[in-house]
Amino acid sequence: MLKCNRWQFKKNIFGIVRDFDNLPLKPQNDKPKVGLVGEILVKYHAIANGHIVQTLEEEGAEVIVPDLINFFLYTAYDDCVKYKLLAGTFANKIKSQIFIHIVEQYRNTLEKALNSSKNFNPPESLKELIALAKDHVSLGNITGEGWLLTAEMISLIKHGINNIICLQPFGCLPNHIVGKGMIRELLHSYPQANIVPIDCDAGASEVNQLNRIKLMLAVAFEKIKEHK
Repeated sequence: MLKCNRWQFKKNIFGIVRDFDNLPLKPQNDKPKVGLVGEILVKYHAIANGHIVQTLEEEGAEVIVPDLINFFLYTAYDDCVKYKLLAGTFANKIKSQIFIHIVEQYRNTLEKALNSSKNFNPPESLKELIALAKDHVSLGNITGEGWLLTAEMISLIKHGINNIICLQPFGCLPNHIVGKGMIRELLHSYPQANIVPIDCDAGASEVNQLNRIKLMLAVAFEKIKEHK
């Protein structure tokens, strides 16, 4: 990353966005958007989450998954939180800030490219995600996905993606606290949200998981009909 040709990187990013903007699009106004959040493995690994993306698409939904890089920025920021609230060291805080600064410099290029796009929205910066989360959950929640999971749900809602599936692995307690445990708080602030938690566990019933997905989608399709 440090040795990357920034000019070439910028050229590639703007070229990619331009190429995608030029692709012909078919209007999908009757297709609900569903955000996918949760523990990092079950969120991104198809086998771990029971091919949930494929299931949602077969049911007629468009799936939105937050950026993977957010997790690494969140993990780096943990050292800043540890220094402020716990027993973290100043040296680790500085190292984390340097890493975050470098990554955000590259993300700024992506943000500029997406701001010029007619079809895509730029991702929030780490600072913006922190601002979204801190009014609802303490930034001291740094176990597992911590406050980032809550921030991602709020970000999706603010972008008009009110249908959200929160994936929880193996009875993971930290994920239950900042994921399932935050649903009531988020519904209080965003009553239009349609959030459903789903356990990704070998002992969980596949039929029960599918029923929860279908129920969430039924509400999503009904809201689309109401706004027609």
